[in-house]
This record gives sequence, C-alpha cells and structure tokens, in this order.
Amino acid sequence: MDFIFLILSGWMIGLIAAVPIGPVNLICIRRTLQCGWRYGFVSGLGAALGDMLFACVIGFSLTAVRQLIQGHSLALQIIGGLLLVAIGVRMYNAPPPERINEALGPYAQKNAQNCAKMNGNGAGKNGSRTRGMASTFALTMTNPATLAWFMGWFSSMGGLADNPSFFSAAEVVGGVFLGSATWWLTLTAFVGKLHAQINDRVVRVINRVSGVLVFLSGIGLLVYIAYDQLFR
Repeated sequence: MDFIFLILSGWMIGLIAAVPIGPVNLICIRRTLQCGWRYGFVSGLGAALGDMLFACVIGFSLTAVRQLIQGHSLALQIIGGLLLVAIGVRMYNAPPPERINEALGPYAQKNAQNCAKMNGNGAGKNGSRTRGMASTFALTMTNPATLAWFMGWFSSMGGLADNPSFFSAAEVVGGVFLGSATWWLTLTAFVGKLHAQINDRVVRVINRVSGVLVFLSGIGLLVYIAYDQLFR
C-alpha cells in the first residue's frame, strides 16, 4: 500500500507541476499545431525529464540528509504548506502567455517541409524530435521556481520526510515523471483535436483550476498540521 501511495503521490505532483500554461506549454502547443501531437508530446517529455530531475534532487537530498530532517519535519511541512498556498495564488493570477492566439492558428505552409521531416521516416525525424525534447528540458531546468515547487511538495510529505529511503524517494520520482508525461499526452492530444476552440479564456480557466487545486492542497496541509498538534 505504501508503494501505491508514493507512486500516486508522485503522479499527482508531476501532473499539477506540468499543468500551468507557461512557455513550455506554449511551445508544445505550437509544435502540436504545426507538426502533430506526436512531435508536441515528445517535446513535452523533455519537460517531464526536467521535472523528474528536480524531483531527484529534492527527493534524494531528503534521503541523504535524513538526520538533519529528523526532528524538523513539522517545520518543513509548515513551510511546504505555505509554499503551496503562495504558488497556488500565483498560478491563479497568471495571465495567458503573450501572443498565444498566434500560436493557435492553422498549420502554417512554411512549416510543411519541416514537419514532413519530423514526422517522416529516417534519422531526420529522430534528430528533430531529440532537439525538440532537449529544448524543453533546458527551459524547464532553467526555471528556479520549479525547484521551489518540488521542495514544497516533498517537504509536505510527512511520511517521506520522517522516514526517507532511496526506494521511497525513487517511487515518488517515478510517479512525478508519469504524472508530468500524463499531462503532456493529454495536452497534445486535446490540442490536436480541438485547436480551434483554445483561446485566452481557456488558458485562464486551466491556470485558475490548477491554482485553486494547489492552494487548497496547501490549506488542507496546514489545517491537518494544526489539527494534529491541537487534538493529538
């Protein structure tokens, strides 16, 4: 049961981390509209690998400094809850990226030849998709807010903070990759089918729903901590 809980916890963390519409999402949307969902999905996997690496840094660091964490789990959970609340507010108020409507137009003629190479057979396709994945991976790794995001989530996981192990950290990290990959598959499939209906209003809805979910997660964690301290 602990194995399933850690995998699902990591899956949820990875999914919510990938949802907010920002530069990487916009790039994947553009590539999906220009060259199809497969190329957009592979590009999204670059961001999923970046999320997994951040989760490795935080998760295995928690394991390596177990003795420093022991005795401070309450403070870490409070900090994690506050971080989630702050991040949720920021997500909710995030505006759509600039010129998103330009990215959501029909397939451009000037990209026809490039897309044929990307979606065709041979080494050209693999090379183009690898470069697409590398670009989103680099963008994800250069965003320090992502590290703070995972620090907040991992700190809030009391079981992992109180009794960390490399196996439990690996399970959460694997779940993070699966959760992030789930979002990129969903996004690219959705955009590929319904690109004409996606506009700034839809982007705002996505940002606000994800912001509310993260905000409520932080509030729920803080309420649980208060209840645990007052009544147990």
